[in-house]
Amino acid sequence: MDSNRSTAETIYVSDAVTTTAKILVVGHFAVGKTTYIGSLSEIAPLRTEEKMTQASAHVDDLKGAPDKVTTTVALDFGRLTLSDELVLYLFGTPGQQRFMQLWEDMARGALGALLLVDPSRLAETFPVIDLVEKYGLEYAIAVNTFDAANEFDEDEIREALDLLPDTPVVYCDARDQTSSAMALIALVQHLLTRAA
Repeated sequence: MDSNRSTAETIYVSDAVTTTAKILVVGHFAVGKTTYIGSLSEIAPLRTEEKMTQASAHVDDLKGAPDKVTTTVALDFGRLTLSDELVLYLFGTPGQQRFMQLWEDMARGALGALLLVDPSRLAETFPVIDLVEKYGLEYAIAVNTFDAANEFDEDEIREALDLLPDTPVVYCDARDQTSSAMALIALVQHLLTRAA
């Protein structure tokens, strides 16, 4: 019975929590959003992954992600307790254009967005930047370095994406908890600076 209680305590948010914050994890198709949330979430993340079928072959471009066999069809969700009083909720958006109708609801109430970027497919990032800006979200760029062969320096990323000088650009490996946490910290620091 005690073991069940301790499991329940890790699943549910403490009664002491008085503040919650919502962050979106966004990016184009197959950039690592599901992996990123999974690396940080203190609970088993909610994933709405489905196997890709032949029906989506003409819609989902697997160039740059030939081994991808599943895709998010609604959202990813994770939780990170930052203190006794503060919990952060991470919502991952689907990357395909056909799911963009979900963005309006998911963006509502979000403090900001961490925009994951694959440096080998930068052109696919522009529609995502457009959506983040359309919904008035502050954001930071997290260059997912899962493929060391596609390294670009910060100035190249900034120029290619036409970023404002104060938009943070950080590098992370979405598979690594520490690296993912550092990217999230960069976003939170940016949000605090903008709120000041």
